[in-house]
Amino acid sequence: MSSKMNNPLEINEEKVIERISESLKQALQTRLRKRGLVVAISGGVDSAVSAALCVRALGSKKVFGLLLPEQDSSSDSLSLGEMVAQQLGIEYITQDIAPTLEAIGCYKWRDDAMRLTFPEYMPDWKSKLVIAGGKEGKINYFQLVVQRPDGEVLRKRLGLKEYLQIVAATNYKQRIRKTVEYFHADRLNYAVVGTPNRLEYDQGFFVKNGDGSADVKPIAHLYKTQVYALARYLGLPDEICNAQPTTDTYSMAQGQDEFYFALPYDKMDLALWSHNHGLSAEEAAELMGVDTEHASFVYKDIEAKRSTTAYMHARPILVEEIAEISH
Repeated sequence: MSSKMNNPLEINEEKVIERISESLKQALQTRLRKRGLVVAISGGVDSAVSAALCVRALGSKKVFGLLLPEQDSSSDSLSLGEMVAQQLGIEYITQDIAPTLEAIGCYKWRDDAMRLTFPEYMPDWKSKLVIAGGKEGKINYFQLVVQRPDGEVLRKRLGLKEYLQIVAATNYKQRIRKTVEYFHADRLNYAVVGTPNRLEYDQGFFVKNGDGSADVKPIAHLYKTQVYALARYLGLPDEICNAQPTTDTYSMAQGQDEFYFALPYDKMDLALWSHNHGLSAEEAAELMGVDTEHASFVYKDIEAKRSTTAYMHARPILVEEIAEISH
């Protein structure tokens, strides 16, 4: 296997940063016609790198940060977000969106659906969703995992109705955050930055009209592995550079591979790269360090997610095209 194949995701960090910086400046000047950029900083590597790239492109005075916790957010997320904003020297504010979510029924709708699975469920219990079945060759399905205040953990398979209601309720979180982002963008005449990496963008791991909405997405072409490389190159805090990706959506800790992806991000990056470059499942398996059967499953899962989330990328459907408005 060639050296490139041994490390296909290796990048020249300085050249990548220069290209993104130039692209951001051009986008603001010629297409968006805005004065600066708004970035919601979650405490994860993607938003941290996105914020740092915005500062590289425009300087700290033209980047505005938002920390938007709610009642299920990890306390670490807020402290890490503050650490990033302070290191970058940008103006930022913290706004707790829990009261808004409470007012529109986010937590009630979620808890009502959870009680259909666990009738004894109470709001002080912790919870998360996990995907199951696919890795064993079965059809994917979701389980609800709950933790009682005494520490006992229970899990049950979710019905479709309950699953959809829980996801719909938790999607409020991303949509309210985006509303806050656009308020400040309008207030400052700034553009909104989206922070998905290539794996998330390709596989539809975002909320439509939530974290999927943005004016510019500076790292959507970069695999998660490459985003971590940029984090280290940019000198972001070790806690950011070494953190494992989480959804930070449910009150129990939840890895992205538990909820959505078939493998941890580093192997999923290699799987997606292999798929994109026409490698066979056998070749991908060697690169990923898994057996061919598992690689074949991951390939099928990549294609299935692309198909089922295609509408997430689509613009609204018009009955007739409006020729005078270009897209």
